[in-house]
Amino acid sequence: MTLIHDQAMNYVYQQMLQRLLSFFSRAERTALQLLIQRLVVSAGGMEHIGDYKVLAVQSGSRDSCYTLALLRAAQLSIAGRAPATFQLRVASLRMNGVSAAAQDNIHRCNSALFFYDDPRIEVVVADNREVFPLIHPTPISEAGREAHRLNQLMVGHRRTLGGPLDLWDDGYLATAEFYGQIARWDRGVDAFVCSDTPRQQKQFLHGLKRAAAKAGLKTSRPAGNGFEDLYAVLDDLGSDLYRSLSGGQGQAQWRPADHFEACRRSTFIDIHDMLVSNREERWPLLTEFLGFQPDELTAQLSENEFVSPTLSAHVRGLQACFVHGGSYESGVAEYLQRALVMMRRKRLPERLCEQVVEVFGNPARLSDQRALAAAEAQRSLGLSEAQLVCLLFAPFVENGAGLERFLRQCHPGMLVAMPDLHRAMQGNPVSEQIAQWMVEVSGLPVSLIGRLYRMGPVPALEPGLNDALFDEMGAKPGDCDAAVAGEWSAGR
Repeated sequence: MTLIHDQAMNYVYQQMLQRLLSFFSRAERTALQLLIQRLVVSAGGMEHIGDYKVLAVQSGSRDSCYTLALLRAAQLSIAGRAPATFQLRVASLRMNGVSAAAQDNIHRCNSALFFYDDPRIEVVVADNREVFPLIHPTPISEAGREAHRLNQLMVGHRRTLGGPLDLWDDGYLATAEFYGQIARWDRGVDAFVCSDTPRQQKQFLHGLKRAAAKAGLKTSRPAGNGFEDLYAVLDDLGSDLYRSLSGGQGQAQWRPADHFEACRRSTFIDIHDMLVSNREERWPLLTEFLGFQPDELTAQLSENEFVSPTLSAHVRGLQACFVHGGSYESGVAEYLQRALVMMRRKRLPERLCEQVVEVFGNPARLSDQRALAAAEAQRSLGLSEAQLVCLLFAPFVENGAGLERFLRQCHPGMLVAMPDLHRAMQGNPVSEQIAQWMVEVSGLPVSLIGRLYRMGPVPALEPGLNDALFDEMGAKPGDCDAAVAGEWSAGR
C-alpha cells in the first residue's frame, strides 16, 4: 500500500512539475539546469544529493515565493532522473507587523508547490524562539507578540533625537538570529540558499551591524558585503542578540532546546544570478500558479520589510507634529515627496506614483488615514500613538538626557514630577501613579526603562556605512538630510 501511495504521489509531483515548468521561459529553464548543477556540486556529487538538506526562508514576499518555485523545480527535476533528491527546509519567522496578506501568500505558495504532503519538505515556523511545523492559519502567539513589542521598543529607543529615523532596526536582529538558529535546528542543514541581490545582502548586513550597536553588542568584524559573511558575523555577535538590552528579562530560550545542533555546518549558496527574468515577466507564474496576491504599492514603496508604508508615513507625520513643532500633514507631505523621488528614480510605472499621491496626498483623506494608521500600529505592533511619540523622542537613554524636552513638548503637566521619574529610572521606589504613567506612555516596564537610562550613547556608524545605505536607495548623501538617512534602507 505504501509503495502504491508513493508511486501515486510521485506521479502527482511530476504532473505539478510539468505545469510549473510551463510557466518558465527558455532562459529560466537554462537557469534551472545551472541551479541543479550548483546544488549537486555543493552536495559533493549526485551520489550524495539524497543526504543534502537546503534551507530557504519564506517571507511571503514576491521574490521568496519565486525562489521557492525555482528550488522546487530543481528538487523534482532531480527526483525524476535520479534515485534521490535533496531535502528542503522552508522556514518562516513570525514577527509583529507581518501582514495577513503575507501569511496568506505563504500558505498559497506552499500549497501550490505541494510542500505540506511531501516528506522531503520541512515547513516550519519560528515564533517567540520556538520552532514547530507551520499550520495555517495560526497567528503569532501572545507571548511572541509581547516579546517582539518589547524588543522593538528597546532597540528603537537606542537613538539620539537628531539621529536617523530608523525605529525598526529590531527587525534586523530578529531576522539575523532566526537565520542563525534555524540552520542549527533538528540536525541542521547543509546550505542556506538565498536569491537576494548583492546590494540587498550588503544592506541587510549593514542594517544588522547598526542594530547590533544599538543592542550593545560589540564586534570588530566588518559588516561584510554579502551573505557569505553572514554566519561569521553572527558567530561574532553571539547566539542571543538581545542579551544586553533585556538582561534576560522576558526572553525565552530557543526551543525545543535538545533539537538544536551545537555547531552549525551550513554554507551559503547565492542564486541571485538564477533569477534571469525581470519581475514583470514573473507575474503569470506568481499569480496564476502560486496564487500570489500582490500589494504593488507596499512592495515598491516600503522602506524596509519590517514596517508598512502606512506606518512610515504616520511616524513621519508624528515626528513633524510633536518633535519639530509643525503639522502632521507637513510630515506626511514630506514622506510623499521623498517617496515620489525614490519611485521615479527607480523608473516605476506612473500609475503607482499616482496611487501613492491618492493615498498620502489627498488632504480630505488625511484625518481618516491617520486614524487607520494609528489602528494599524496598535493592531500590528501593539503601540499606541503616545508610545510612538515617546519612541521618537527616546527620552530615557543616557541618564534621561532627552526627558525634559519630551515632557515640555508632550506632557508639560509631568515636569513637576521629573525628580521622581529620575528616581524611578535609577531603581528607587516611587508612587504607583508615577510608575503607571511611565508604563502607559512608553509601553515598557519600569525595569527596562531603567536599563535604557543606564545605557550610554550608541557608537558611531563605521566609516562608509551611510554611503552603503544611500547606495541601496539609489541616492547620494546630499539628496536627503540627516534626519532621514536611515529611511529607505532595506527596500526589497
